[in-house]
Amino acid sequence: MLTLLEQIDKGTLWHSPGGIHPPQLKSLSNQTSTAHIAPAKQYRIPLPQVGDCARLSINVGDKVAKGQKLTDGEGFMYLPVHSPVSGVVNEISLQASNHASGLPTLTCVIDNDELDAQIEYQTSTLEELSNQQILEKIKQAGIAGMGGATFPSHIKLNPASEIDLVIINGVECEPYITSDDVLMRENALEIFKGIQVINQLLTPQRIIVAIEDNKPEACASMQQCLNQFDDLQNIVKITVIPTKYPSGGEKQLIQIITGREVPTGSIPAQQGIVVHNVGTAYAIQDAVLQGKPLIERLVTLTGEQIKQPGNYWLPIGTSVEHALSQVGFSADDNQKVIIGGPMMGYALPDNNVPVLKGTNCILAPSAHEIAPEVDEKACIRCGECAVACPALLLPQQLFWHAKAEEYDKAASFNLKDCIECGCCSFVCPSDIPLVEYYRIAKSALKNEAEEKQQAEQAKVRFEARLKRLDDEKRAREEKSKLAAEKRKAAANASSNKNTVAEAMARVAAKKQAAEQAKQQEPANGKSAAVKAAIERAKAKKLANQSSETADSVEDKSTSDNQVQPAANDKKAQIAAAVARAKAKKLAQKNTDSNINENVGNSTEADIDTSSDAPSTEPVDDKKAKIAAAVARAKAKKLAQKNTDSNINENVSNTVADANINTSTDAPSTEPVDDKKAKIAAAVARAKAKKLAQQNAETDLESENATIIAPVDEKKAKIAAAVARAKAKKLAQLNAENETVAEIAQDNLVENNLVKESQATKTIETPDITQSVDDKKARIAAAVAKAKAKKLANQQKLSEKE
Repeated sequence: MLTLLEQIDKGTLWHSPGGIHPPQLKSLSNQTSTAHIAPAKQYRIPLPQVGDCARLSINVGDKVAKGQKLTDGEGFMYLPVHSPVSGVVNEISLQASNHASGLPTLTCVIDNDELDAQIEYQTSTLEELSNQQILEKIKQAGIAGMGGATFPSHIKLNPASEIDLVIINGVECEPYITSDDVLMRENALEIFKGIQVINQLLTPQRIIVAIEDNKPEACASMQQCLNQFDDLQNIVKITVIPTKYPSGGEKQLIQIITGREVPTGSIPAQQGIVVHNVGTAYAIQDAVLQGKPLIERLVTLTGEQIKQPGNYWLPIGTSVEHALSQVGFSADDNQKVIIGGPMMGYALPDNNVPVLKGTNCILAPSAHEIAPEVDEKACIRCGECAVACPALLLPQQLFWHAKAEEYDKAASFNLKDCIECGCCSFVCPSDIPLVEYYRIAKSALKNEAEEKQQAEQAKVRFEARLKRLDDEKRAREEKSKLAAEKRKAAANASSNKNTVAEAMARVAAKKQAAEQAKQQEPANGKSAAVKAAIERAKAKKLANQSSETADSVEDKSTSDNQVQPAANDKKAQIAAAVARAKAKKLAQKNTDSNINENVGNSTEADIDTSSDAPSTEPVDDKKAKIAAAVARAKAKKLAQKNTDSNINENVSNTVADANINTSTDAPSTEPVDDKKAKIAAAVARAKAKKLAQQNAETDLESENATIIAPVDEKKAKIAAAVARAKAKKLAQLNAENETVAEIAQDNLVENNLVKESQATKTIETPDITQSVDDKKARIAAAVAKAKAKKLANQQKLSEKE
């Protein structure tokens, strides 16, 4: 069994369903050679892709050269637009489009300066270009399908699947149209150069040039030119197919050449087949080898209303009205101008529209060339439309659904497979414009699909917006959380810094206090020395007063002894006892007041310590230490003073009593020396002065040591407590000593009184002995009074301090 390629090589053709045989009427335009018309003064170049996948690269007032790009873009479907002439951009606005609807589209209007200044085209050879470079040059040249579909050629030349067969379409089955026929006659060499480029890009196993049998001259020219390309001899084959409309359709031609039917919804490339028009091959060689963009094309100007029908090279953007005026067009009443052939073309609502890349024919028929418009009649269900349909559709069903605007149902009958060839309308006996209904239905479905796509895109954008808002919300929350953590960390750091700062402040305060204490040390020492000197002076003064008092008493007693009787001795002893009792009572009061003062001071220190402990305010530790030291010093000083005063009193009393007893018990004849009593008094005064001086020095040293030495707060509290305990203990010892002294003193007083009474009763001493005893009693009384006065003065001084 022969393979497909072997059958193709043998010239096997397959039958295509449907189709019709309308009048050809090609002889009106294929009898003359191609030509150029006079340039227009203004060109309108549509920019349909701007805003979609393209953007303008020029502005109003810019000068442009021939072949210059007017747009830039990078989209997959993007095709650049070029200026067909040199001139100035006059306007960029919405202009009427070359479409049956005449809807406006964005258009660049260029005024021709007639200088024909063009850009420099970059020529190259096929060998020096890679496939990617070739595809890029084809894309940048703006090459699109020249058969009428205007699909981007760089996409078809870069398929995803492997290509086995390439078909070069030269059938041109539409009546009146002869542009491809004439192009193959005159430019076969350029077409085959374009076929070489296609062959390098796709590397197919076979390339078939399909030509209808009604174009013998074109077939001969192509065959003759093929013989000049040795590299294409074994690949390219020129195949002549029967004339039938619409054999030039892509799917219909594939079916005729290969016998394969392209499935619904599929494209030929998925079957390993690619179809290109001969005009597209010509434009490819211009772009790749000559570097020339697609700025003009060959257009058939035909019809009985044109005096000079033929095929003309028209720049893209040339006004249809201008082109017709250059070939002797004369319009009749209700004249129609059709773009394309009579089967698939459309009538223009306005002739002042530009020529496009897909414009292959401008037809200006006379009244008898085209049937008059008749009213649409009811469908008789004859089925002729179904027989003539080359796509094997059911045109009557499509018609019913399209007329009822049931576009979804029409789509279910494969409306998209309709190629709008017009065979159904041509054979319809009811004159129903079926193709028009199908076009409306397709437009409605297209609009619906676009709306649905827009809705889907809007949904995607909405979901993206919600996601973005959610992300922003989460980002804000995260940012707020981080900020809160940062603030918390900063607060903690600030707290730590504050703690450190407070500690440093305390250290600085301690240091400052220490410096102040050091500065105040000389002054404090000086004041303490002055105070001690004052105390010594007071003690000395008291001693002097006591001595003077004793001397005066002695003198008085001496004088009194000469006149007083011996009976006054008992009164003197009683007076001395009373004086001693008063002195004892004053000493007891002094001791009680000192104890209360010490206890109060210790209690205040405790209260201050307990109240300051829980306080959060910074406390000067050094002050607390100083206060504790001062409290201890005062307690010690008071205790020492009390002890010294009690001891001195006891000693003095004991000495006095001893002296009295001795004087009483001694023989009356023993002479008594008055000088001894004075010496004893002086000794007592010296001892009192020495003890006061020692106490002052001890207190001064204690205060200075306490102030200077740094004491810990806890140690200060302990020291204060110890000081209070010592003060209490000293007070107790003083009380005991005073009790012992009181008992001894009472015993001595009793003994003395007994002895004195016995002496009075039994012994009668001489006058000299009685006088001596009286003198001693007076001396003892004076000493007791002096000591009492001293204790009173000391109490006053302590109260002042």
